[in-house]
Amino acid sequence: MTEEFKTAIFAGGCFWCTEAVFRRINGVKTVNSGYTGGFIKNPAYREVCSGITGHAEGIKIGYDPSMVSYVELLEVFFATHDPTTLNKQANDVGTQYRSAIFYTDTRQKSQAQDYISLLTSEGVFSSPIVTEITKFEVFYEADENHKDYYNNNKEQPYCQFLIRPKLKKLQEHFSDKLK
Repeated sequence: MTEEFKTAIFAGGCFWCTEAVFRRINGVKTVNSGYTGGFIKNPAYREVCSGITGHAEGIKIGYDPSMVSYVELLEVFFATHDPTTLNKQANDVGTQYRSAIFYTDTRQKSQAQDYISLLTSEGVFSSPIVTEITKFEVFYEADENHKDYYNNNKEQPYCQFLIRPKLKKLQEHFSDKLK
């Protein structure tokens, strides 16, 4: 029997943060950091950081839909970053840190739109959600030194001050979804 995994692509600021969050979700089988949504092929990290490529730092998630749904992934995504700040997450500023969902099919697109409508109608955020919803085209994996960054660099100040609070929030609000 072969397992069929689905793919989700999110950008919610620095990919070190989003990767650390989604690696802990039950049903998520793979998380790759990289770049998507830009206009040049095979961008380098320094180019993406400059903001000249149009790419967002993102993650490509392989997940088992029998264990975690796309809507549950959206729930975690919106709860662990600020979808109301344009091109900014904490101290990270630039289009490469934008909030974005890159859908792979029309079902993902409608689920993302419906979820944003739900959050908006319930007044979950005090400012409008600026998360873009864009058709997925291509994903370029980041260099090895960016992969599993949090787990390999827990004592770095960035990890302690920006990623660790996200993981604490994840534990507090989503303990039933964790590995």
